[in-house]
Amino acid sequence: MHTLKSLTRDLRALGVEPGEVLLVQGSLKALGPVEGGGRTVVAALRAVLGDHGTLVAYAATPENSVTSRVDRQHTEGMDEAELAAYRESMPPFDPLTTPVSPSVGRLAEEVRLLPGALRSAHPHTSFTAFGPAASFVTEAHALESHLGEDSPTARLYDLRARALLIGVDLWVCTAYHLADYRAVPPPDRPYQALVRTEDGGREWVHFEAPDIDDRHFPGMVPVVANGCAVLDGPVGDASCHLVPIADAVDVIAKWLVNNDR
Repeated sequence: MHTLKSLTRDLRALGVEPGEVLLVQGSLKALGPVEGGGRTVVAALRAVLGDHGTLVAYAATPENSVTSRVDRQHTEGMDEAELAAYRESMPPFDPLTTPVSPSVGRLAEEVRLLPGALRSAHPHTSFTAFGPAASFVTEAHALESHLGEDSPTARLYDLRARALLIGVDLWVCTAYHLADYRAVPPPDRPYQALVRTEDGGREWVHFEAPDIDDRHFPGMVPVVANGCAVLDGPVGDASCHLVPIADAVDVIAKWLVNNDR
């Protein structure tokens, strides 16, 4: 059984530093049994980062989009009446109350639930953050920039943040999408999202934005591994990677310019 003390020791041994900005993504299950579950993992991360560090998580909600792969999976085979009923029952996105998608993992939800945590307002690809840099990371997130220059991914780049990948492959880092925008921007396509209005109602918003996709990410593992100072090691039972985001985005963008996705 892993504890707050043992996880804190593992995180420090891996190289997580006090005062840094850290994007955490990964699998709680991969850590093995943890006394207190996800809350203990987040407590260990906060203990290592200290009062001057900022903890960030990807808080996406693809279920809120009628144009996502998750939505297509949920609605596959529905007839017109069933689809209409499903759309009517969809809860609107509210950055203050909407849970993080289960497809992202419980760890991100535990970060969102921290008292005082902030969340960006994008109905599909929000981020949540806790710490001194939380406002800077989350305050600007344009509808037309899911993971681009007007999103938290660019702010993480600016802050020289690192990504802690827990029990997942090296390619599973949302911040890599910034390299797509900077190297060979994907073509735009239409998006829709259901959001909570200021008066408590529901409203569909329609916008155009780049067609984001991560199916080419696995091929970039050697690019990141060989081009960045990635630290690898165990936390609990999980194999983990600590990735400098700005360096990874730069080497990926350079690679993308010269290679097809």
